[in-house]
Amino acid sequence: MSTEGRSAEPASATNALESAGFVRLIARADGDALAASGLVASALADSETPFQVTVERTVGARSERAHTSTGEDDVTVVVGTVDAAADTDSVIPLAASDRPATLEAVDLVRELGATPDPVVALAGIVASGGEPGAGESEWIETAAREQGLLERRPGVAIPTADPVDGLAHSTRVHAPWSGDQDATREALADVVDGGPADIDADDHRTIGSLVALDVVGADGAADAAATTIGRALRPYATPESPFETLGGFADVLEATASTEPGTGVALAMGHDVRERALAVWREYGRRAHAALEAASTGRYDGLFVVGIDDGPVEAVARLAVAYRSPEPAVLAVTEGRGPSSNRTESDDGDSEAAIATREADHLGATVEAVARELAEQAPEADVEYDGGHRRGSLRFDPDVDDATIIAAVRDLL
Repeated sequence: MSTEGRSAEPASATNALESAGFVRLIARADGDALAASGLVASALADSETPFQVTVERTVGARSERAHTSTGEDDVTVVVGTVDAAADTDSVIPLAASDRPATLEAVDLVRELGATPDPVVALAGIVASGGEPGAGESEWIETAAREQGLLERRPGVAIPTADPVDGLAHSTRVHAPWSGDQDATREALADVVDGGPADIDADDHRTIGSLVALDVVGADGAADAAATTIGRALRPYATPESPFETLGGFADVLEATASTEPGTGVALAMGHDVRERALAVWREYGRRAHAALEAASTGRYDGLFVVGIDDGPVEAVARLAVAYRSPEPAVLAVTEGRGPSSNRTESDDGDSEAAIATREADHLGATVEAVARELAEQAPEADVEYDGGHRRGSLRFDPDVDDATIIAAVRDLL
């Protein structure tokens, strides 16, 4: 049984970290957790506390690592759910079910007497599905604006100054030309006829309008596409950040968390890994869009199923629920049973599935229930799982039938 929705008491967590001889940070593999880990790691670096950051893709993997014996004065911070057996006095949980992990990290960093990077914090909130400046993040947005780190401009939220590059590979946008740089260039030909330096505010405004029209007018576009693309327009520009906009930063965090977490951790800590991070993001976006375009689909009451041969299943699920699904929830499943680009080199040959929803706030308990159901129906499945805000993932034996997975998800969503 996993521990869900519990966060650390600020005073006890602060005391533990201030007296720690070594801190292990174990993070969930998504942009929100990556940003949260980066904020805490930066605060530890400022206080000269030795630390190590590890990104683990499942509750089981995080629990096993958290449960491993360490030194007497070592402390473990876990950003994400762990099993109850791993929830001990030396483990600080940093992931509540009702708010982004990034906000938990901001609170902890401030308790430690450090100042969290507001752009990294806001990028993590965006990666979690939140709105920058809304609710608890209002003061962070205000601080970023006052420091000249954030300003609103027309256009679309992408990480690069070149709109062709940015839009072709973004996983925050899905249009007929997504994933194809040549097709994107052709779509923007009437607006982008020079370099990025030649693009002014009016050009950005025109690009935003063009993208919105292409998104909502695409064959197979769901009604939700209009709402989703609306959130990507009029982005927050980040003039001091490695990336052009806050949404673009969040997109890169998501990509690196999924496929090259070491680069993502370095990025969230403020290290100069921009070019490598962008290379990872481009490949991630290209494969996600290609997988969605080639996918088989099936519609059930409340669930839209997307079958792919290869690709980052979590990104495919997010794109599908945001732009393609007529149902409020999406299940993306690897049909080809080949190695997914969602995996790191250390992963084995398991198959993967991802769930994304427009309605539920947190899918941790739901995904755990699905994993239990699969384990009961197919004891040989060796199911691993993870869950976060409006998303969840499953890893299981390739011999498990797709119908079994679909049935379990339908019954429990």
